[in-house]
Amino acid sequence: MLSVCSLKGGVGKTSVVLGLASAALEKGVPTLVVDLDPQADATLALDVSGSVEVDVATLLGNPRRKTFEAALTPSGWAGEGGGLDVIPGSAESAAYDGRRSTERALSRLGQALATTQDYRLVIIDCPPSFGGLTRSGLVASNRAMVVTEPALFSVTAADRALRAIDELRRASAPDLQPLGVVVNRYRDRSPEHRYRVTELADMFGPLVLSPTIPERSALQQAQGASLPIHRWPGPAAAELAGTFDAHLARVLRAEARPPRRRAGAGSSSGTAAEAAAV
Repeated sequence: MLSVCSLKGGVGKTSVVLGLASAALEKGVPTLVVDLDPQADATLALDVSGSVEVDVATLLGNPRRKTFEAALTPSGWAGEGGGLDVIPGSAESAAYDGRRSTERALSRLGQALATTQDYRLVIIDCPPSFGGLTRSGLVASNRAMVVTEPALFSVTAADRALRAIDELRRASAPDLQPLGVVVNRYRDRSPEHRYRVTELADMFGPLVLSPTIPERSALQQAQGASLPIHRWPGPAAAELAGTFDAHLARVLRAEARPPRRRAGAGSSSGTAAEAAAV
């Protein structure tokens, strides 16, 4: 299970979730997207039609198999062939976002997701904070992807996110490892963007994932039409699709490896070699 997170809003975290889901659908990888963000943008973009009676807030309140199965909703992206499901987001999930959530409360999502073996990949879209919802997603996961953009405040937020992930791993999620940091909305012609990517590489080394995700309007256009980027026309969309294909391949390699338990405490940079190995 992969949590996609950020400690700063507006960096395109959900766009990365949608890009990975699009790549998985194109590749035929059975995938579940769990929308933990109370804004529920992923649910909207994934073309979940009709009224939803059971959503992620319901599941967090009652993490049983029956509730989990009732919450599973097909994405309109998949059509009749299926292969991409969603646990819809809900504004009511904000009630579970307290910073002082108990360890039992944080384990509820993992308890619910442990009831299924129908998906090769589970992607959890976390809110842009380190509250109870994001921590619940991370506790349920064995990998975490941090999304940033090449700007000063986003770089510092990525550093905080990796440190927070490491602290959570040492406290209550021993199987959790950072997959790495993905740089979104990159413009190669921008000196500032090139500088920030170099800065990230100096800070985190192999934890900075390649390729960067270029800033292209095709991504917003596809999302506005509730379509996967792999089905959007034009060379810019094809470039983005190839980028997400590369990141999906890394995610699947990581998912295929058994999680490692690390006995000792370590810093966020101390996990770089492990993440680079996948």
